[in-house]
Amino acid sequence: MSYRGRWCRYCNHELRAIEAAAHDIRSLGASLVAVSQQTPDNSLETQRRNRLSFASLVDAGGSVAHAFGLRWKVSDELCAVEEGCGADLAAFNGDPSWMLTMPGRYVVAPGGTIEHADISVDYTRRGDPSELIPVLAHLAAH
Repeated sequence: MSYRGRWCRYCNHELRAIEAAAHDIRSLGASLVAVSQQTPDNSLETQRRNRLSFASLVDAGGSVAHAFGLRWKVSDELCAVEEGCGADLAAFNGDPSWMLTMPGRYVVAPGGTIEHADISVDYTRRGDPSELIPVLAHLAAH
């Protein structure tokens, strides 16, 4: 899954929901990994704070998100609001560009084919982890 960063309460809620479903997901032969463009220290802190049993990897500079067309530039107005709330994305990401990644979940088959993608343009709306179970069950059966 891709997520915006540890400063995002919606992302933290989603990470904990995925963790709650981790046993069911793994029982179908799947592995879990989260990816964010935040710094390595912030990714480790995300893992610790959310008590994740899976890794939170770093997409340095957002290059993977960019390749998938999932990065967008934060407007000057939104930048001012985020900074006013104490969210300095340049510091969190170690990148002064003020670019963000859209949150998303992916199921990648063993051959590398993306079997399922759920990308949230509205960062406040996330799918339920249970939606992944039928996709994973189908892959496990084939």
